[in-house]
Amino acid sequence: MKFTDVLIIGGSAAGMVAALTGKSVWPEKSFTLIKKRKEMMVPCGIPYIFGTLNSTEENIMPVDQMMEKNGVTSVVDTVSKIDKENKIVETAQGDVYQYDKLVIATGSNPVRPRWMKGADLPNVFVIPKDKIYLDEMVSKLRDCKRVVVIGAGFIGVEFSDEFVKKGHEVTLVEKLPNILSLAFDEELSTPIQDLLLSRGVKVITGNGISEIKGTMKVSSVLLESGEELPADAVILTMGYQPNSELAKTAGIMVDDNGFIVVDEYMRTPTPDVFAAGDCAQKRDFITRRRVQTMLASTACAEGRIAGMNLFNVHVVKTFSGTIAIYSTAIGNIGFGTAGITEARAGEENIAVLSGLFEGIDRHPGKLPDASRQMVKLIAAKYSGVIIGGEVIGGLSAGELTNVIGLAIQNRMTVNSLLASQIGTHPCLTASPAAYPLIKAAEIIAAKIRKNQGV
Repeated sequence: MKFTDVLIIGGSAAGMVAALTGKSVWPEKSFTLIKKRKEMMVPCGIPYIFGTLNSTEENIMPVDQMMEKNGVTSVVDTVSKIDKENKIVETAQGDVYQYDKLVIATGSNPVRPRWMKGADLPNVFVIPKDKIYLDEMVSKLRDCKRVVVIGAGFIGVEFSDEFVKKGHEVTLVEKLPNILSLAFDEELSTPIQDLLLSRGVKVITGNGISEIKGTMKVSSVLLESGEELPADAVILTMGYQPNSELAKTAGIMVDDNGFIVVDEYMRTPTPDVFAAGDCAQKRDFITRRRVQTMLASTACAEGRIAGMNLFNVHVVKTFSGTIAIYSTAIGNIGFGTAGITEARAGEENIAVLSGLFEGIDRHPGKLPDASRQMVKLIAAKYSGVIIGGEVIGGLSAGELTNVIGLAIQNRMTVNSLLASQIGTHPCLTASPAAYPLIKAAEIIAAKIRKNQGV
């Protein structure tokens, strides 16, 4: 039997960050990280191995090097059993570890819907974080001309654009009325869809999948409308399910949706057991409802919180809910979102005011890399607290989205944003006199004054 003060199961975003943060905060403690595979994929980089990058080798996280540099023992093995009473973990290779604290960061698995006829046919792919699977997928797709991508969330959009770069004929199918509709309101999702169309992606919305057809391999996709799309390959980007079976079998509490139950310190109800990342329960920062948001950025935040609270709860170091901050790019057009959309606020009966401003991300606008930039800001109607924001335009959109996320997390109001000091430069930002985020806030402020009769 081997002993370690802290045992971490899982070597992707949450597990890696929990190990590094924990070792930094508790340097006198011994840390061991067990991961299934030696080579761990950069989760958000996976779509790009099918277009921009040359292979999976260019999308590897240097987990072993980081662990060694920081004094964490890294082991390639699979945990087969957790004995929570005796604080013992058994592995597939026959090793037994005794721990003081345990962090479960087992991630998630892609959804392959059982109800969908043909979902198991050859050349119907899901997107796991598995290098071996992805290498085989890259190889098989080389001979596939017509690709149908099912699900127009961020992953579906990114994959569609990457496949077009490689010369595939791509159709993106979404059951909801708009692409990215859970992240963007219609006035922003529409220009993103137009951008995809301009790059050669065929987009079908408001239409679900009835069946995937084929015998030896996939040959077509039948839509609910009755339309049939010829297909040499189908990519299922229909979400992920928490990988929590190990915890559930051990008697660690799992909720009805399969997520490991945690509090704001990332502690499970089982003493000395923490969970973080896709396998752990999520709560929306604004609505306080349980949500199924699975983002590497959220996983890293949770990993940091778990690492900091392992041996002594720091009452100010809590994870108070996911803001769901995400950004991506199609070509040189970036777009991002943080918090909740105006449509979601309406569903939650949250009265809001919004401001939409379109400007330029450089000044003067004639600079070579200047781009139109649209910012939508959403604030609670009666308090002015910022609860959401969306950005399109320019590669600076990602960092501007992060700024909105910080405003949401710190519960800034529109007025406090208007009073904020910003640094600007012609080659780096919009003009200080027409900064899109500030201008969007000004629009909301004007609406607040009008409502107050001022």
